[in-house]
Amino acid sequence: MSVCLKMGKTNWFVIIGVIGLTFFSISVRRGGDDLNHEQLFNEYITKFNKTYTSNKTEYYIRMENFKQSLRLIEELNKNRTSNSSALYGLTVYADMSQDEFKEMKLQTNRTSPKTKENLKNQRHGYKFSRNDVRYKRGSKLPAVIDWRKKNVVGSVHNQKTCGACWAFSAIETVESMYSLKNRTFVSLSVQEAIDCAKDGNYGCEGGDACSLLFWLVTTRTKLTTEKAYPFAYHTQECKQIPKVGVEVESYTCDEFIGSEDLLLQKLAYHGPVAAAVNALNWQYYLGGIIQFHCSGAPKDMNHAVQIVGYDRTGPVPYYIIRNSWGTEFGDDGYLYIAVGGNVCGIANTVTSVDVL
Repeated sequence: MSVCLKMGKTNWFVIIGVIGLTFFSISVRRGGDDLNHEQLFNEYITKFNKTYTSNKTEYYIRMENFKQSLRLIEELNKNRTSNSSALYGLTVYADMSQDEFKEMKLQTNRTSPKTKENLKNQRHGYKFSRNDVRYKRGSKLPAVIDWRKKNVVGSVHNQKTCGACWAFSAIETVESMYSLKNRTFVSLSVQEAIDCAKDGNYGCEGGDACSLLFWLVTTRTKLTTEKAYPFAYHTQECKQIPKVGVEVESYTCDEFIGSEDLLLQKLAYHGPVAAAVNALNWQYYLGGIIQFHCSGAPKDMNHAVQIVGYDRTGPVPYYIIRNSWGTEFGDDGYLYIAVGGNVCGIANTVTSVDVL
């Protein structure tokens, strides 16, 4: 497809960490240039219920990762301009190296540039064009759109170590559009997509939302329910199931770089969408609006999410992002990315869906 510490010699450093809605702070005294990292690390182990304390080799490796995380966290927090700015701190992933985090939660872009360009240029059915936007601008763009309040967004998933964000983001968007059309929510099978959608997708090893939707449309596959084909956290053999379920009628894969006003229009007048993003620094994300330290370069895309709305009422307008790392991540599984500037690559590849 489809997270640094330089302070005065006698400062106190407060690190905020979170599990679910439980926040904690740890104050650490600096003596010269020495920080009692091990004491802080042991408090972290207790708070996050880590289990490697009996393995001294792993313990010291994790502590070195933890020290590096402290430095990165301070660097990420340097540009905070207000209480609404993104806050980074100790999370359950703070004892991982960034390479380990990437291996566990993110994915390598395995779709070739030529294939990706073909998929982006392939539009099946409805295309949200600039003409549509000009027509819609006759009506005032709502200040807030939050599709969660319309009961068309399901619960936050947890992909764990299965690199199938591409499938989660796409299937979640199919669910939302089916719910909008039929006024009833049905939880659909992500595992079916993981196991059965090939041609550029690799199950839990990575894939692409556009490629998945191309497969769904061209094969006229009907997605079954999550109950009938539940998530298994790993790739399985494709199961033959009755051909009943939800069918995708059409989809678009569009770029909105420099035109995020059109993306807001799509969210307001069409519905939730899927998007490719760069989630590397989300390793330490606690909450707030991400505005900085998040490259939007196409080569840095490594994750996929669902955009379920936006809010333009404050000084920094933002997208409402549904992640697939469980409810302990961010704000009950959600995060917020500033509108404008293609922050985290949010406008690089945006996927919309219509269902039969």
